[in-house]
Amino acid sequence: MDTDTKALCSWSGGKDSCLALHLAWESGLRPGRLISMFEEEADRNRSHAVPRRLLEAQADAMGLELVTPRAGWPTYEATFIQALQEARQAGFQHAIFGDIDLVAHREWEEKVCSASDIVPHLPLWDWPREQVVATIFSMEIQAVCVCVNTNFLPKEFCGRSYDRQFVADLPAGVDACGENGEFHTFVTWAPRFRHPLDVHIKALQFYRGPPEYGAQAFWFAELA
Repeated sequence: MDTDTKALCSWSGGKDSCLALHLAWESGLRPGRLISMFEEEADRNRSHAVPRRLLEAQADAMGLELVTPRAGWPTYEATFIQALQEARQAGFQHAIFGDIDLVAHREWEEKVCSASDIVPHLPLWDWPREQVVATIFSMEIQAVCVCVNTNFLPKEFCGRSYDRQFVADLPAGVDACGENGEFHTFVTWAPRFRHPLDVHIKALQFYRGPPEYGAQAFWFAELA
């Protein structure tokens, strides 16, 4: 792998990080590692509560390495920087992120990359939502909704396929990409996948976040 283009991807398992990864691939970067931050006590990632075995299946389908540092929210930044610095020592010079227009997120990503001597790339930055959604569908990226924030969506959206009907059914004011945390997805097929992932919804689980983070309520889909 050309070290000048060797890249990692901040990986949630969802459609936006997947699309960003594939656009970066097309631009000439050479992804080799996925970094997905995990909870301290549970064997699942912090962003979408996806279990390790399914993230490993995604990584295997693309022939990429999966790294899963564990951290609580108070130690998240320091742990992420450490993961980036270890990647830099391994020859990775670029990091890919799937954010679209949340300035605070971009500023944080630029900060942690600067601390690690890594160049950040945000291929979706400032794209109109219609363009993001249309590109996901045109690339035939397939995903399932694995989390909904009940402040925005009812339980019935959790577990549905992210398709044109899903987007059409979203209530007014809900971002079609879930950029504000309205919902999260898990990708089961994308152009770089060597094979699709065969998953189904085992159950829906209710979760309420801690008071210090707003005590928001969520439904999560347990995938098998």
